[in-house]
Amino acid sequence: MTSSIKEGDGVPNVCLPNQESKKTCLTDFLGKWVVFYFYPKDNTGGCTKEAVSFSEKKDDFERENAAIIGVSKDSVASHQKFTEKRELKIILLSDEELTANIAFDVWRLKKFMGKENMGTVRTTFLINPDGKIAKIWNNVKVDGHVEAVLEELRKQKTK
Repeated sequence: MTSSIKEGDGVPNVCLPNQESKKTCLTDFLGKWVVFYFYPKDNTGGCTKEAVSFSEKKDDFERENAAIIGVSKDSVASHQKFTEKRELKIILLSDEELTANIAFDVWRLKKFMGKENMGTVRTTFLINPDGKIAKIWNNVKVDGHVEAVLEELRKQKTK
């Protein structure tokens, strides 16, 4: 399954609280590249690995004028604990009302161990400085993902 949002589309302007309870809007990042990634849950295996990997590469992304923003439906308090426990250096947004999940069409029916539930499909959007979607990764597998995003960012910048 893929998002109904397509490469080249303008991004929905969502405003959500970050891990410090500060309101953060996508429009705050116009003029920069943004890695806007959705993940299911704080402090779970794949989600932790992804957040730690993005944190480790934060300096590389910043050299390319890119911000990294993770989004899940976890609370601000959960994000604060996750950030402290894992020493994360990236922005995490709390989407408890599913505003961004729905706007970016990543809240979908998922199958796991024979059961179907609604949940966040791990998806990454690379947003260009004009606020348009440059690249989408659907149903992300964590291994190698951060490196692939950084490589694509560098490629996009030479276009």
